[in-house]
Amino acid sequence: MAIDDEILPALTNPKAQATAVMMQSLLQGLRQSLPVHAQYVAEEHNAMTKVLRDVANVLAGLDGPAVQRVRERAASLGQLADVPIPDPAITLAAHLELGRALEATMLDLDELQRAGIAAGDEALDVVRAHMGPRYVRDVQTVTVGSGFIGRG
Repeated sequence: MAIDDEILPALTNPKAQATAVMMQSLLQGLRQSLPVHAQYVAEEHNAMTKVLRDVANVLAGLDGPAVQRVRERAASLGQLADVPIPDPAITLAAHLELGRALEATMLDLDELQRAGIAAGDEALDVVRAHMGPRYVRDVQTVTVGSGFIGRG
């Protein structure tokens, strides 16, 4: 409200006005997402452990360095117990570790795809099936009207 009431009326430059509106939209997105952030992080943690296990299952029967790295992650991080919802300190640390594991897994799957291993495509679909709904949910949480994200 302060941006609307006090800052925007004083701005005459269109670029400055656009910047202020974008800042307002980002702040509103943060305001909306904070109450559900810890819950989302815990839910994603619990889903990511399953994704790591599912990817390893898709690659069953294959061998090679990339496949072995995926299996190792599934055997360690994929076996983590579900975290309670919400416990922000535990959840955020575990979520970060699992997020990095999925990043590394996608690099390994890219290596498999480049080597022409079809199971790499199928395994990447498992990761995409997990990530797609997360992106949609995040956009729905952050977008406000014709706000910053999704603006035409």
